Amino acid sequence: MGAMRVEQLWRYPVKSMQGESVETIDIGRHGLAGDRSWALLDHATGLTLTARRVPELLFATGVLVEGADGGRAHVRLPDGTETDDDAALSGWLGRDVALVTANGEVAGTYEIAVDAEHEDTADWVTWTGPTGSFHDSTRAQVSIIGVDTLRDWPVRRFRPNVVVTGGDEDDLVGARVTAGGRGGAVLDIVKRIGRCVMVTRPQPGGIERDLGVLRTVNQERDTFLGVGALVRRPGRVAIGDELTSASEITDLGEES
Repeated sequence: MGAMRVEQLWRYPVKSMQGESVETIDIGRHGLAGDRSWALLDHATGLTLTARRVPELLFATGVLVEGADGGRAHVRLPDGTETDDDAALSGWLGRDVALVTANGEVAGTYEIAVDAEHEDTADWVTWTGPTGSFHDSTRAQVSIIGVDTLRDWPVRRFRPNVVVTGGDEDDLVGARVTAGGRGGAVLDIVKRIGRCVMVTRPQPGGIERDLGVLRTVNQERDTFLGVGALVRRPGRVAIGDELTSASEITDLGEES
């Protein structure tokens, strides 16, 4: 592999909400510290909410607040109000929700329309994600995208954890890489990431609804953009760190 380096690091404390860029961060067994560690649970359906069903989520920001209990997430609403109160969050969305944390026993259940072009009339299907975090896939605790892959699209459309320079991230699939040198994290790059309607959603800062993004990914990249990794060894990663080859993975397992 070429000399790939970490250009950006991102985490998203509350699922489907805006996150934050960081200079350095610990990567644990479930991904970047605090990443997708909280979510809104819809009491009526039992589903974990995402911007696939509720696009308004992308106009709020998840904020991690340190505390004696190890920390909690707050939600910064579009009007600037910051809260972790379920009643306030329910009033904002017009549905009965609770801000819940990920744990090792309960997994999120998510839904998606089978036809991104006609969501209003399409069937919706559900699936269950991993325990310990609110990632979509059991096989992508860390997502990686190359700057060249992003073209001129805003990075926030794709919500990656790690943005790299110096090569094509697709070439990493099947490899075990170290990010951060001694004391860094070791990642198994196990899959390409299939994209969905999330990348078309409007977001703050002038990102408009654009179905053309997903159409382009589908037509030119066979639905995939970015790669997903599992954490082989926790460690600390910083912007500027080089990704170095550790070994080749012989069993990538099944796609999910």
